[in-house]
Amino acid sequence: MSTVWAREWTWNIFRGPKARRGARKPPKIGLHVAAIWVVGCLLIAALAQVISPYHPAQISLDVRLSPPLFFGGTLDHLLGTDELGRDVLARLIYSIQISMLVAVGGTFISTLLGVSLGFLAAELGGLADEGVMALVDMQAAVPFMMTALLVITIFGNSLALFVCLVGLHGWERHARIARGLALTARNRLHVTAARTYNASRVHIYARHILPACAPTLVVGMTLGLTETVLLESILSFLGLGIQPPMSSLGNMVGYGRDYLMTAWWIALAPGLVIAATAIALMTISEALRQTGPRSTSFTSI
Repeated sequence: MSTVWAREWTWNIFRGPKARRGARKPPKIGLHVAAIWVVGCLLIAALAQVISPYHPAQISLDVRLSPPLFFGGTLDHLLGTDELGRDVLARLIYSIQISMLVAVGGTFISTLLGVSLGFLAAELGGLADEGVMALVDMQAAVPFMMTALLVITIFGNSLALFVCLVGLHGWERHARIARGLALTARNRLHVTAARTYNASRVHIYARHILPACAPTLVVGMTLGLTETVLLESILSFLGLGIQPPMSSLGNMVGYGRDYLMTAWWIALAPGLVIAATAIALMTISEALRQTGPRSTSFTSI
């Protein structure tokens, strides 16, 4: 029953307005544009080595600070070049790849950690529940920027470490939501019946409880992805995230801020991508929230 409900909720997003007349419908055009943008960013990230016109670190001093095509530039460098003659489009493509890797990887870690601890607290109760909720309160009370500074100062910085560090952001929210949903779902009749027939805990959570919790967890994951994109951009902009020679959207903006008056295109392109990606992800998360079951509330996030 819970599986059918989750499938109907997922399918409800893509059905026409006549088929979901009773549902609250987000603007279809905006949702489609947002979905196309996000899928496009993921495809660019996956095919960066294939579609990039140049290597992002290739230096050509003879074409340094060339403007974009429509501002006096050439077809060789559609978005212009920086002060070392590196192609801005090539750097942008590779920056999207790194930023998407950090965002998706960090969100996956955060969601997996939070949902696992939330389900564990709901199932075991007692001291385990109190211990998990104490960790949740502690994580929520400590500013994440302080944690990031401490970890980077002690362990240095690398791509793998940075992905794991970003994954520690926001897991407490997923834990709270997963715990609350699991406590509600485990008292339903079909879950009680499964326990009566001595079904294992893994089977019960995988077959009954997780599908019932999936709609709200998916919305939370989408919101978490939006926050992770912005978090990576902020940390990299401040010099705490992705380090040269790798390039991300955040450090491209940070690098281009010194040339805003002379070569504004260096920072403009990645800044627009960050803003468009955040808006697209928020549009999708709002659509998922509105299309989900009316009983599902996400205002507490």
